[in-house]
Amino acid sequence: MNGDARADARASLVAAVTRFSQALRERDLLVSPAETVDALRALEQVDIGDRQEVYLALRSVLVSRVEDQAVFDALFDSFAYGAAGRSPNEPNHMPDGTLPRPAITASPVLPRSTPPSLERWLRQEVTTDETVSVPRESDREAVGKRDLRGLDSEELKEIERIARQIARRLAARPSRRWRPARRGPRIHLRATMRQSLETGGDTPYPQRRERKTRKTRVVALCDVSGSMDIYSRVLLQFLYALQNAFARVETFVFSTALSRVTPDLTGDSYRAALVRLSAAVQGWSGGTRIGESLATLNTNWSRLVDRRTVVVILSDGWDTGDPEQLADELQALARRAGRIVWLNPLLGSPSYEPLTRGMQAALRHVDVFAPAHNLSSLRALGRHLRI
Repeated sequence: MNGDARADARASLVAAVTRFSQALRERDLLVSPAETVDALRALEQVDIGDRQEVYLALRSVLVSRVEDQAVFDALFDSFAYGAAGRSPNEPNHMPDGTLPRPAITASPVLPRSTPPSLERWLRQEVTTDETVSVPRESDREAVGKRDLRGLDSEELKEIERIARQIARRLAARPSRRWRPARRGPRIHLRATMRQSLETGGDTPYPQRRERKTRKTRVVALCDVSGSMDIYSRVLLQFLYALQNAFARVETFVFSTALSRVTPDLTGDSYRAALVRLSAAVQGWSGGTRIGESLATLNTNWSRLVDRRTVVVILSDGWDTGDPEQLADELQALARRAGRIVWLNPLLGSPSYEPLTRGMQAALRHVDVFAPAHNLSSLRALGRHLRI
């Protein structure tokens, strides 16, 4: 097999395992992008032409609970071998021992108006009403280090508190410029001198001044593609809370296309926001075209980005688009923005390396590359928003 054929086979394998992982998540298995990466690494260590080795490698990574075993087995048979027309017991050896094109394909899905991810999120919003004790102050450190996918509904309420803290910092940040104030910390010498000239040198009450508030804007782009599914719900909940606590936030979501959702993430209920999103956003849980999405931002929404703007991209960097376009659009964005922050949930894994073509192309134009896998990493976003 020549280099191009092997690269095509590798790309096909990545796409297949990503679809398989997405299908497992839709059945409520705890499969994050980190597990998808580990699954691909596991397949590199086995004979991919041997059905049993592939099965054991994927099961060891993608199944974490006993009750998930039956779901995994059923999906593995239909995804890995159903499309190829082979029976589950038939061996899958290639005659020349080379890497085969995987036969994993999406299972049939009945037409529906609500994307699978949003449908499941809405179901979770309804069924997680049980009473759970709120973590005490002494427990917050442990909760903060736990992966977002392992938090229950009550622990996720900590997101609102973190968002309010960040909003208060942004709203109270002083700039270098000063303005007149009744009780400012410093005397406004020029204004005081003008007053003394008007009153014949009598200045019983010196004029004072204070620093202006720095008007930072946040433009957030959240990846809602299939590979980000398990984190997108929590990250959007964080953006919802931040946007409702700090007025200068613009929120977008992207998969194969970019959509502005600022008006949808308003109101008293995150569940109501999800309902609005289900009607407004197309292409949910599809592929990822980050470069094209950034091109839409640069073309249609350039007025939102200036030197007082922090652009926050929440994505795992699994891009199916052109990496050169991603680099060009990020470079154009960096020329206008005050700072670009890329938050990647996979970065929370000690073994993660940003080796995908998309991440390699992006890192040259990013000011901050940080994780977004737990509450502590979201709390650290407050530091990254300083410009």
